[in-house]
Amino acid sequence: MKLLRDNDLIFGRLLKVDEPHLIERYNRALKAFGVRETKLKSFDIDRTGFSPQVAEELKDEQYLDPNGVNRRFIVLTPAQIDLPVVHTAFSNTSQLVYEFMAANARAINAITIKDVVYGEIEEQVNQVRDIEDLLSIVQVEFKVLSAEDLLGKAAELGRLADKVKHEPDAWRDDALLNRMVALAQDTGDIRENKLVPEQVVFRHDAYWTSHFGGVYIFADRDTTTVIADPATPGFRRSRPWQVSYLPKDDPARIFRFLAETGRIQLPRASWIEGSGYLVHRAEMALTDLVRRANPDQDFSRVDPVWLQTWTHRNADLVTRDGVFPFLNAAVREIGQTGRLKVEEIPPHLRFLVTRAEPEHPDAWLTNRLISDFVPSDFIARYVFNKQGFYRDYEDYSQAWREYVVARLKTTYLRDKPALRKRLYGL
Repeated sequence: MKLLRDNDLIFGRLLKVDEPHLIERYNRALKAFGVRETKLKSFDIDRTGFSPQVAEELKDEQYLDPNGVNRRFIVLTPAQIDLPVVHTAFSNTSQLVYEFMAANARAINAITIKDVVYGEIEEQVNQVRDIEDLLSIVQVEFKVLSAEDLLGKAAELGRLADKVKHEPDAWRDDALLNRMVALAQDTGDIRENKLVPEQVVFRHDAYWTSHFGGVYIFADRDTTTVIADPATPGFRRSRPWQVSYLPKDDPARIFRFLAETGRIQLPRASWIEGSGYLVHRAEMALTDLVRRANPDQDFSRVDPVWLQTWTHRNADLVTRDGVFPFLNAAVREIGQTGRLKVEEIPPHLRFLVTRAEPEHPDAWLTNRLISDFVPSDFIARYVFNKQGFYRDYEDYSQAWREYVVARLKTTYLRDKPALRKRLYGL
């Protein structure tokens, strides 16, 4: 992973924490969680407060996620809202934390001036034992605390202020007034400095989770669809009257589900020709075939001319594999007729020629699912499915790793929004 770290392809864009008072606050949160405090003088954190360096020091990557549910978070600064989330069991954790921080920005800004915000994203279950446990998570609640108890003090001050307002003789109570003065010295004027987050409950809709080797859950108005390994505990047994179960190795049924629910764009010239999507897929498929044929190939020489020469010399291999010829034929047919007849395409090839509907709320999750069926496209894997990409990367040869890193740097990292817009309409 060193090559990925050196090129900001893993744990990139994190926030460095090296000021003693922030490290002290971070340790207060760790202590509250019952986790050993860090002795590091500098470390990086993501949006949730997870630190790769602290995880390495503790020898525990799950120190903020001990059971894969009820994820813990540590907020040292409002700036964390702009960071990625690099370690999570649920794909929507990043969005949930973003929504929480955005909805309560005023309170978080005020609290983190002198304190740390920490707590758990409570998900109604303490352990995931089967699919029913996942289906029972319909919303999450942020249980919020602060090390100096500014939240508790603000809430107490608010209650006492209400008492003074509504009880005629309360203003005569010296002990009450003195307590209010003492609290205000810590909290400031809570009429101006809002210290208590108001919105803490959020919907838990479509997501992917790492439990049971990977499970997708899509929520529609009348039904919920689970895509998982049929060996997953509870598969086809939990709420069969309102839950549809699809085996994750059944591309035909999964494709039909995505198409019928409007989550994908079928192959049409209207979006394919301007995006260069099929040309991109064809290049990815061909370079992946080169890798599989010779993992230690010198990929620094790979360019369009080199690939064309290799294709001619290995025509039989290319024909037997079938993916590159299929995509070339698809480009020609799109150019001639403006569309592809999906029903005539073998199920295992259909995901090569489609993408998520960009306007659908589940677009990112759908593109992640599509990438599971097109592992040859390492760029899509990296953009939408980093866990899958890192897993693939472990099995790459050193030569292929260097090529993949170089391609990601020159294509995706150079201008992320432009690539996402061009290829995926996002």
